[in-house]
Amino acid sequence: MLNYLSQEIAETNSAATTIISIAVMLFLGFATTRLTGLLRLPNVTAYILAGILIGPYCLNLIPTSVIAGTDFLSDIALAFIAFSTGEFFTISALKKNGLKVVLITIMEACLATVFVFIVTYCILGIDLVFSIVLSALASATAPASTVMTIRQTGAHGDFVDTLLQVVALDDVVGLIEYSVAISLALAVTMGSSHLGVINIVKPIVINIAVLLLGGLFGVFLKLLMPQKRSKDNRLIISVSLLFAFCGICAILDVSPLLGCMSMGTVYINITGDGKLFKQLNYFTPPILLLFFVRSGVSFQLDALVNTSVAVGNTPLLVVGIVYFLTRIVGKYAGAFGGCWLSGKRKEVRNYLGLALIPQAGVAIGLAALGARTLGGETGVALETVILASSILYELIGPACAKLSLYLSKSYSTKLEDLVPTEEVDDNGEQKSAVELLIERIQAIQTEIPHMTVSDEEQAFLEAAEEQIAALSTIHTGAVRNRRSML
Repeated sequence: MLNYLSQEIAETNSAATTIISIAVMLFLGFATTRLTGLLRLPNVTAYILAGILIGPYCLNLIPTSVIAGTDFLSDIALAFIAFSTGEFFTISALKKNGLKVVLITIMEACLATVFVFIVTYCILGIDLVFSIVLSALASATAPASTVMTIRQTGAHGDFVDTLLQVVALDDVVGLIEYSVAISLALAVTMGSSHLGVINIVKPIVINIAVLLLGGLFGVFLKLLMPQKRSKDNRLIISVSLLFAFCGICAILDVSPLLGCMSMGTVYINITGDGKLFKQLNYFTPPILLLFFVRSGVSFQLDALVNTSVAVGNTPLLVVGIVYFLTRIVGKYAGAFGGCWLSGKRKEVRNYLGLALIPQAGVAIGLAALGARTLGGETGVALETVILASSILYELIGPACAKLSLYLSKSYSTKLEDLVPTEEVDDNGEQKSAVELLIERIQAIQTEIPHMTVSDEEQAFLEAAEEQIAALSTIHTGAVRNRRSML
């Protein structure tokens, strides 16, 4: 019935088809989170599963014309993700993190890439272009589920601090690796006659130029944001500049990721304005939801069981399983080696790699860009492997992150550990169990906030209050004019 209705709408009105398809994607993406939330799974997993459900292999509710027409969503979604990543790269934060975190991040990201490349190209004998890009995507990590687990458990300490700093830097390394890998893959695709120094250096120079252009956009954004600028206009200006930058990069046929990250980094360092990032974070959920649902709709289930020319004679299902396992080994080995070289204690060294398993947002976006750039069966195979593995990573990632926090003793479920109190009174006498319990309850009560409002909600509320004040002023002026006319 639903399939018949969608076909009827698609045949009668293209505008209605697009609008209703977007509504279906938004609503079912939300509805699926109600189910996955019961299993404590991240929203990204729900969005991808919703896309698969309404895609051509299940309910087939979304016409192919809509799927093809929303190809730009990957650029837009990744632009917002990359811009928000720039918030974490303040000069003060970089000084605080030091070289130890940088070393750990480079080790865990690069070893995952090296391991995947060795297994896919050297052992399985898969196509060189496919192996280069797939191994580069192995470096990316999704921090959302890890951060969610940290908040749920209330974990803290050196392990948590190191973990948060590593996942903040990880996407930068992943973006750089992807930029180099896709440039090298294109050079290989063009043939050995094009593998000269110019053809290898040229993409690197272009990416550096995009990085500098993003910095200039960050300066321009600052110039357009005086103190008197209203909250809603700040949001309009920032979104328009991000869209414009994506358009320029699309014309030049380069990824906007490094440039948008540079734009965010420059802006936060010259203004210190963190509220803009919070406003954008409150604005972007529908865009990210549509992107991930569309990724699920585009997921080709049949490609997993068919042998593709793009990956040699190896079935894509085997490639997916090998990639899934090899990346975990590479992440763990890299995190272990980085912590060992930087002198981290054994609790951090032994369990940090478990918390770096999730992979979603950036990797899926990069896979979509890579599929569009490479095209053909290679592009389809690349996106299929990343989407399939991302679902599995997001299913086991939160559990692994929680296990790592527990094993590293970053949180405890014992009341005496959560709320430590003095067990001896002022007279040196041992307190009774009841007295200790009462003191702990009182300590918990003092720490419970009356109302918790996130930074994103606060920024959104301030913009709404400003709008209401402006409308109230207009209304008051209109009343005065009416009275003067009387």
